[in-house]
Amino acid sequence: MNKTRWMPILIVIAIGIVVGGLILTLDKPSAVPEEMASTNTHEKLAVNQPSVGPRGGKLFTDSDFSVELTIFEKGVPPQFRVYLYEKGKLLPPTAANVAITLSRLGAPAQLFKFIPEADYLLGDQIVEEPHSFDVAIAAESNGKIMRWSYSQIEGRVEMPTDMLKSIGVEILTAGPAIIKPKLKLPGEVIFNEHTIVRVVPRVAGLVTSVQGHHGQHVKKGEVLAIIESPMLADLRSQYYVAKKRLGLTRATYEREKQLWEEKISAKQDFLLAQELWNEAEIALELAATKLSALGVQPESNHSKTNIARYEIRSPISGIIIAKAIALGEALKEDREIYTIADVSTVWTAITVYPKDLNVVKEGQKVAVKATAYEVESEGTVTYISTLIGGQTRTATARVELDNQEGKWRPGMFVTAELVAEEIQVPVAVSMAAIQTLRDWSVVFGRYDHYFEVRPLELGRNDGEMVEVLKGLSSGEQYAGGNSFAIKAELGKAGASHDH
Repeated sequence: MNKTRWMPILIVIAIGIVVGGLILTLDKPSAVPEEMASTNTHEKLAVNQPSVGPRGGKLFTDSDFSVELTIFEKGVPPQFRVYLYEKGKLLPPTAANVAITLSRLGAPAQLFKFIPEADYLLGDQIVEEPHSFDVAIAAESNGKIMRWSYSQIEGRVEMPTDMLKSIGVEILTAGPAIIKPKLKLPGEVIFNEHTIVRVVPRVAGLVTSVQGHHGQHVKKGEVLAIIESPMLADLRSQYYVAKKRLGLTRATYEREKQLWEEKISAKQDFLLAQELWNEAEIALELAATKLSALGVQPESNHSKTNIARYEIRSPISGIIIAKAIALGEALKEDREIYTIADVSTVWTAITVYPKDLNVVKEGQKVAVKATAYEVESEGTVTYISTLIGGQTRTATARVELDNQEGKWRPGMFVTAELVAEEIQVPVAVSMAAIQTLRDWSVVFGRYDHYFEVRPLELGRNDGEMVEVLKGLSSGEQYAGGNSFAIKAELGKAGASHDH
């Protein structure tokens, strides 16, 4: 092979050696001591500060050759672009080979390679935010290797450990976590249908008193209304007649028994008296049963003064939610006059969308929160409708809540929170540590005495921990708790987005 064909291979090998050396020395200060500067005519380290290039980038010059480094991010993710010049004149991008090594706090070195693109060299990776790093540049042109380095700081603030205690910042470590995403669904408090009772008079009559009214809390056995009932008067009359007849037949039985025992009367008379007494007992028992079926005590005081008086009493303790009775009204025995609900337990009707039907299960624990004010309870899913509503296209899940304290009222709107699933994630951070900077969600990474902003790509969360998809590695420390104080310090430092 001739010398011309070997030359490109030798150049690539030389750049690789230079870049490898830069990676090994990236932990050293970017300023290079003069005694380390090479006097070799084929390799020279430029230590001058960069100036501003024609395209607004950082311009590095060695003799007549110049490299302008820019970070371009208009309409595209941030990318390195390198322009080449000879005596201030733009060169084609093929006039030199360039490599850049970038190092950040708490991260391994990152090597950028470049390919020709239009009139510049384009970096092969995205320059991730923040643009706070040390940069080492190696360029080869016409067999000559040149090196430059510079540093730029963005989103960084120095804060000693003792200062952290005074402002209440806690240092946390990113790492694996179990995320329990919560599904939030809307709902409404409704009455427990199993504890709703409809009250009917059971006897026809005329309303003489109305004591129970809509919305009133009543106790079991409390009088709701009073009616005058001819039917009840007839039943009570039957009872009193049967009772009197029982007394007469008993007296007759006892007299005939004594006469028979004294051999005065025949046994047949005694047996007849006994039969009549038994029949009277049955008649009285039947009359009492008819009254008891109506909830009437046969021997009450009112029954003796007004045998037509009938008191309609509440069958349960609860609240009157419906009333259909008026004073002076003639009622039929099957007329629904009151509806009473026991509100010691209530239901919440939760709206379940089709996409969430596979998440909501019977027996699942649910945290129910009122939307209007601070009321919260825990309940259990007891029922899920099998059909999806024709208009709403949603299903309904029922959650039963204890309401002994009366804090839940039917008609209240609520939000139901339930754990959808438990997910193991490799990296997560505290939700309390997340701050907003520019248009990023960030945490502040801790590196020795420095905090530096770390934009994050976030995943699932459960309100306490959030999954980190990109931007922070497991084991990295960050500011938790009062991280807003660091954001405030960063604002005082006047952080800039410098390219």
